[in-house]
Amino acid sequence: MALKIGDKLPRLTLKDQEGENFHFSRLENKALVIFFYPKDFTPGCTKEACSFRDHYEEFQDLGAEVIGISTDNENSHKKFASKHNLPYVLLSDKEKRARKAFGVKAGLMGLLPGRETFVFDKDKRLIHRFNSMGASQHIPEALNSLKKIQEK
Repeated sequence: MALKIGDKLPRLTLKDQEGENFHFSRLENKALVIFFYPKDFTPGCTKEACSFRDHYEEFQDLGAEVIGISTDNENSHKKFASKHNLPYVLLSDKEKRARKAFGVKAGLMGLLPGRETFVFDKDKRLIHRFNSMGASQHIPEALNSLKKIQEK
């Protein structure tokens, strides 16, 4: 079942790019921007990951942490993060538990894992979700949703 606005962040443990267990609960008092992407080192995913990197300081200034998730393994994530100087955590979802918990659907008629971004407030409640195979819109969508909650 897909997450709806107002739903709490699913409780999951996934491996990060260092092979360590990562719990979302580790990020207390932080908003979260979690983006699901199809595959490390592909053109669209590299563009998206680097765009999140290039705007990372803006996300931090808004009190948010960025996390990327794909089905690639930890070693692939480590190489991807190192090659592109990604300052945020990449999580491996080989068994697609996170995709299922968040309700991320496959894209391109089921041929590719979906590309979807979720924004959670500091209380870990979903405030925005955006689904598009186009990589470029995910960053402004996430930034705008964070700016709106700061205005309240």
